[in-house]
Amino acid sequence: MSGLENTPFDELVVGMTATYTKTVSEEDIKLFAILSGDTNPIHLDEEYAKTTPFGGCIAHGAMCAVIISAAVATKFPGPGSIYAGQEMRFKKPVRPGDTLTAHLELVEKKRRGNIVLINNEIKNQNGETVFLGVSTVVAPTEKVVAKPVELPRVELFD
Repeated sequence: MSGLENTPFDELVVGMTATYTKTVSEEDIKLFAILSGDTNPIHLDEEYAKTTPFGGCIAHGAMCAVIISAAVATKFPGPGSIYAGQEMRFKKPVRPGDTLTAHLELVEKKRRGNIVLINNEIKNQNGETVFLGVSTVVAPTEKVVAKPVELPRVELFD
């Protein structure tokens, strides 16, 4: 596994971009429900979800913000960043099995506080926009190269 490397504030240039991809599994949705306490049946009960306008289970909307947070923390600006805020709009539902690609673009730098504004758009595997937003991030001031932490394997039992 490759290392995580950031881009410090002084090296950031308006217009810089990055991407981050994640496939959302049924297990991810269940784990998010466990973590958040959001057990709305639209996310967890296929029979119920079929009766809704979505026609089936969908992921929690906040999972998109979590994907953006991961992109900021691991890709752009990267390790040492502080994810300070998020404006968000949900455009389409995310379904189990969707592969989401977050597209980040630096749109503004504010020297005071080393604040950067990053436009974000998440598209699914069909190229459809599912999420739009703007992240407010405190960019790191020092170069950081970090070894990725191996996460433990988690198994869910019914």
